[in-house]
Amino acid sequence: MPTRYLSLHGYAQRVGIAYSTARTYQNQKRLAPPDAIIGEGNATTYGWLPETVDNWQANRPGRGARTDLQK
Repeated sequence: MPTRYLSLHGYAQRVGIAYSTARTYQNQKRLAPPDAIIGEGNATTYGWLPETVDNWQANRPGRGARTDLQK
């Protein structure tokens, strides 16, 4: 049976954010790295395993967190 991945729409729905917010996060490299990349150039599609998304959601910095500071 093939592995099922979440699209960006599925990612957004799973974590409870708008698709446009997920797209912004993706452009800013603020999403979990994709588990699958299909195609190339403008036709590139990304996919995430549900457990990858859940882990990202559970461990991502909160609103207003300073991610530019080194520990």
